[in-house]
Amino acid sequence: MQRRAQREQPERAKRLTRVLVCAAAVPVMLVATGCSSDSGPDDDGGEKAASASASASPSPTVQAAAYRTLPEACRALSKKTLEDLAPKAKSGKEGSSDDVASRASCSWSSLDNNGVKGSQFRWLNVSLLRFESDTTRGPGDKLAQEYYDKQVREIRATPGAKGLNAQAVTGTGDEATAVRYDLKKKEGTFKQQTVVVRVENVVVTLDYNGAGLAGDKTPDAAALLADAKKAAKEAVLSVTRANGPAAVSGSPSAPASGRPSAPASKAPSASASGKS
Repeated sequence: MQRRAQREQPERAKRLTRVLVCAAAVPVMLVATGCSSDSGPDDDGGEKAASASASASPSPTVQAAAYRTLPEACRALSKKTLEDLAPKAKSGKEGSSDDVASRASCSWSSLDNNGVKGSQFRWLNVSLLRFESDTTRGPGDKLAQEYYDKQVREIRATPGAKGLNAQAVTGTGDEATAVRYDLKKKEGTFKQQTVVVRVENVVVTLDYNGAGLAGDKTPDAAALLADAKKAAKEAVLSVTRANGPAAVSGSPSAPASGRPSAPASKAPSASASGKS
């Protein structure tokens, strides 16, 4: 019996060990299960909250541009104005553009030959550039103002300009600047007048220069400037008329889908314009 008791003792010890191991494993499983149950709903709810927040964010909007088109550049000035400023010009030369509703230009060259007394040269150019509102770059009138400021700075920095003078022009568009200067060339002294105007989201640049060639007298700069201001005001009016009574500003719009218009093309070369 003693030997039998000795054999049963190790077996009871083994059974006790198994019971203790199983008992220890139960709390571990409960803890693991509890952590898993607590974390699931929070993660799910966080994702749903983030998704709801993203869907609630409003789409970006930008104020609509006031003007949606441009007039035909070669018809931006009246026949009477063209006869006064470029009397010998047969017709206007339209500038190249891949989108005439956003960018257009036209130029007129006039040479009044007076024989042995010389000749009077005139060159007139009108450039129209329209900016569209864009959700990333801003409203069209703001983009037009930035371009307007850049144009004025570049004109004031014209190489070789003599006696340069810049002045604000009132009563024309939302803002306007006239810049005048002389350029001396082998043919004579050219009197250059440039008027830059911003009206809403459109920038109008009007260039007008004149020279007395082959011994003819130099034209009066003040008279040329007065003509240039008059023509610029007329070009601005043509922009307004081209857009009709529906052109209104200050109304909010849906997100803009169009891209801003391309930068204006450069004016004709010096050989054609007499500007340098």
